[in-house]
Amino acid sequence: MSVSDLIQPISADDGAVTLPNAKTWMQGRTLYGGASALLAYTHAIRKFTDLPPFRAAQVGFVAPIGETFELTSEIIRQGRNVAQLRTEIICDGKVALTAFWLFGTGREANALHPAAAVQPPAGRPEDSSAVDAPYAPEFLKNNYDVHYTPERRASEEPVIRRWTRLKEPSGIDPVSELILMGDTLPPSAARIMQRRGPISSVNWSFNLLDPEPVTRDGWWLAETASDHADQGYSSERLRLWNADGKQMLSGIQLVAIFG
Repeated sequence: MSVSDLIQPISADDGAVTLPNAKTWMQGRTLYGGASALLAYTHAIRKFTDLPPFRAAQVGFVAPIGETFELTSEIIRQGRNVAQLRTEIICDGKVALTAFWLFGTGREANALHPAAAVQPPAGRPEDSSAVDAPYAPEFLKNNYDVHYTPERRASEEPVIRRWTRLKEPSGIDPVSELILMGDTLPPSAARIMQRRGPISSVNWSFNLLDPEPVTRDGWWLAETASDHADQGYSSERLRLWNADGKQMLSGIQLVAIFG
């Protein structure tokens, strides 16, 4: 199922939704987190069409999401410059995802501090080689091209950085594509686990650094990096750059580590 097909059933109305053939976007028994967040975002912008540019989000992954669920979106507050919305995905009568969206009008800059360049340099996606990951989740193998970057991390360093793009053009707007792509890689804590076991995203908060993100040939540079891991959890930093090394998304995520 293509991305545009995935979100096609989402209307401007609250209520029940059924996704035909959503299995290609499943991660175990739930929809992949980026796809779930995209469904919620799509409902928000289709229900409320007169919004400023998108700026930030807080997403809580509460429970598994399958092919059938309910969607609701509401405006929490709309001021002169900023609109704040909440969307919930409800499965079996219980909240499975809750998302808080922030939209804000651009103003003349009173502070300038561009994001730092990618370090170490990630090379060009055109020159990269494909990742051989036979144990990758099905949604990743079905929908994404994933390529190595030139640097090689020490095995004990909890950082994962890869060039990623959709195998098929998404047919969606660039902001929606970033929401879909921003949670693609596995948590970097997987590199330092002492025993094999499942990892589950608990939440995801992120800021969009450019309200009109662009890249080249669909390629994005994604990174997950653990800032701290202990007691069954990892605090992960998630970043996304375009093919020319300009950062587009900055986020943080808590993941639960089992096993």
